[in-house]
Amino acid sequence: MLDSAFLITAFATLFVVIDPPGLVPMFIALTRGKSPAQRRTMARRACLIAAFLLTVFGLAGESILNFVGISMSAFRIAGGILLFLTALDMLFERRTQRREGQTAEPDHDPSVFPLATPLIAGPGAIATMILLVGQAETQSGPDWRGAATVIALMLVMMAVTFAFLLASPPMERLLGRTGTIVITRLLGMLLAALSVQFVIDGIRQTGIVG
Repeated sequence: MLDSAFLITAFATLFVVIDPPGLVPMFIALTRGKSPAQRRTMARRACLIAAFLLTVFGLAGESILNFVGISMSAFRIAGGILLFLTALDMLFERRTQRREGQTAEPDHDPSVFPLATPLIAGPGAIATMILLVGQAETQSGPDWRGAATVIALMLVMMAVTFAFLLASPPMERLLGRTGTIVITRLLGMLLAALSVQFVIDGIRQTGIVG
């Protein structure tokens, strides 16, 4: 049975990696000129595709790693480093600048690219799903319950992301650019701490330190 501390940490990790508040200005820029109905359709499609991708990697990611000869502890360390780099991008605004540089053509539907991937289901989110499913199976045993719990949390996170995307116009007016930057940096600090914990857990799993 997974404890409440793991569930809270898992949800917080998914939240800061996917960063729904940070998606708001990008979603507005990518869907500029679209009707509210079109925006709602694009937001729904993007979240569904992202949920499918994250589910696949959450369930099969460790098998893929084993096939290519990568241990879970090595991937945990590498994933922690990747998340730390993502946190640095958030802290120094490089992530926002990259996202804002991904513009779409007027008639292009951005729901698959770049919304679903790499903005929502990016490398950090994929690595996080594999790591969280691995941690859940360590706690609950090698059955379906741990993976199902993490996937359920991810689906809740997709619902939260969908709500943020739908509420993007009023949220942008309410927060402004300064508010969005403040929230992104706070989330970056939290993600940096969580990524360091991933690295520590990976090193312990190798048996190098106790």
